[in-house]
Amino acid sequence: MTAELPDEQSGPGAGLLVVVAVQAEAEAVRRGLGPGGGATVLAAGVGPAAAAAGTAAALARGRFRLVLSAGIAGGFAPAAPVGSLVVADALVAADLGAETPDGFADVAELGFGTVRHPVPPALVKTLAGACGGAVGEVLTVSTVTGSAERAEALRGRHPRALAEAMEGFGVAEAAVRSGLPVGELRAVSNAVGPRDRASWRIGEALAALERAFAALPPLPRLLQEV
Repeated sequence: MTAELPDEQSGPGAGLLVVVAVQAEAEAVRRGLGPGGGATVLAAGVGPAAAAAGTAAALARGRFRLVLSAGIAGGFAPAAPVGSLVVADALVAADLGAETPDGFADVAELGFGTVRHPVPPALVKTLAGACGGAVGEVLTVSTVTGSAERAEALRGRHPRALAEAMEGFGVAEAAVRSGLPVGELRAVSNAVGPRDRASWRIGEALAALERAFAALPPLPRLLQEV
């Protein structure tokens, strides 16, 4: 999947860049924003590396004031049930680090960088107030959780986590390096835990994502919060 800016973008002067993983998510976001929404919506690919590269390329080619990572995600029950919305107050890299004899240590603990990008509080309040989403940390993982044991381990390390996805921290790394604020908005398609594709509700989550973006305030007001 290439990280090309879509024809529906509002032009290189757009104030908002919304980065998703796949086209189905991009289409849901665009439907929610409606025509003339004033945002660029980019399907950058799956995973933090693709998200970072795609976001960086888009930021190099346009003028933006705010970056949002968006899409569907796994939710930590019972706080984030299937079909609900989650607004990040921090984008966290959950599996970037090393296994040690004492357990997992993230790169911040190892002294090699950061694993957490906070979201401006005013932006969190505006996003959550508009779409009704729960507020908490959204974890970025390179391997989706498929067992109860790993879900429990993640919640143990990140007790405020509401959801896990695969792109947010990569988007944040590119945005922050460009001096831009970043947020994350996710719709829950499945529970974090044992992998059970029969229980996934991707269509329901995409519909919720569309409604969330339809509920956002006009772009000028949204940009006032960053």
